[in-house]
Amino acid sequence: MTKYNFKYSILIYALFIALVSCNGNKNAGTAKVVTEFIPEDIVELRADQIRLANIDMGAIEIRSVSGTLKVSGKVATAPQDFATVCMPLGGFVKSISLMPGNAVRKGQTLAIIENQEFVDIQEHYLEAKSRLEYISAEYNRQDELYNKDVSSRKDMQQVTTDFKSIKAQVKALEQKLLLIGIDPVNLREENISSSVALTAPISGYINEVNINIGKYVSPSDILFGIINSDKLFLELTLFEKDAASVSNGQKIHFFINNETEQHVATIYQTGKSINSDKTYTVYASVQSDCRNVIPGMYVNAVIEGESNKVTAVPSDAIVSFDDKDYIFIYERDKEEEGNPFTEYRMIKVQKGITDSGYTEIVLPEGFEIDKTKVVVKGAYNLLSAKKNAGEMAC
Repeated sequence: MTKYNFKYSILIYALFIALVSCNGNKNAGTAKVVTEFIPEDIVELRADQIRLANIDMGAIEIRSVSGTLKVSGKVATAPQDFATVCMPLGGFVKSISLMPGNAVRKGQTLAIIENQEFVDIQEHYLEAKSRLEYISAEYNRQDELYNKDVSSRKDMQQVTTDFKSIKAQVKALEQKLLLIGIDPVNLREENISSSVALTAPISGYINEVNINIGKYVSPSDILFGIINSDKLFLELTLFEKDAASVSNGQKIHFFINNETEQHVATIYQTGKSINSDKTYTVYASVQSDCRNVIPGMYVNAVIEGESNKVTAVPSDAIVSFDDKDYIFIYERDKEEEGNPFTEYRMIKVQKGITDSGYTEIVLPEGFEIDKTKVVVKGAYNLLSAKKNAGEMAC
């Protein structure tokens, strides 16, 4: 029994000594730990971590930055540069020699149209013209007699009425002749014809042909479509929020059909109202010689903004976190337990326009640009170190 108690006492003593030793070591370790407070906007890295994060430093620059706005639209022509050709009095197609895509000049014959009504109009015109010559001479004779009190007032009124009536008929028939393409000045009895030439009202190229030989066409039928591609313009669609970003005179670079060739246009008119879908229309005249640009094509365009001197950094220097934008600047070098560290401070900024790899930033008031170095490469690695403390940061 005594032997058992002795062994039990030895065991309890050993456990006590072990407990005291552990507590002593724990207290001793706790005494050596110094808690360092690191502000929320500071990230610190060792030299090897800086190399691993591939961090490069640079300066905040004052640069000329012009904003760009990407938009889409289509190529169009002005109403005066697009012609729909019809035959005012209809008729049968006697001949045609042009195809879609052919270039035409103003006044060039497109087709020959035949109609018996053309003969009737020419006949009536020549008859009315002859009567006008007779009644004109009679009018002058009666006027002279009336002035000498030889002719009665009634006779003078009658001849005046006849003269004005025939004169109006001749004028009306002249307009009909001009309408179908016949010059009344050159019309004589010997050159009356049932056929007239349908001519191009503008120069350009034919984009539509809807007739063939022998076909009867009515006055409402569209026979040809002609487009003058020398004066093209763009109809560009912008969102309402971008309406204030454009103005007359701004340059536009545009592309068609995913081509790499760049074309140039200049804004000459901006819309005066917002459309029902909250879009805004801008018109730009094509400046460069674009032979492969055809009305109706869809385009992708970039509108250049005005250049301004602004504070800017490489776009890679800006990081986004919680819907806010930041940059990292060099704060200081320090040493802890013989190990060198570098601190970087996180600065909230406001982004502006981007151009050629640089982005405008608005810095806090009183920020000293000349005395500050900014992280231009590896900024997102610093942000990761900030969010995941322990993986890269201490």
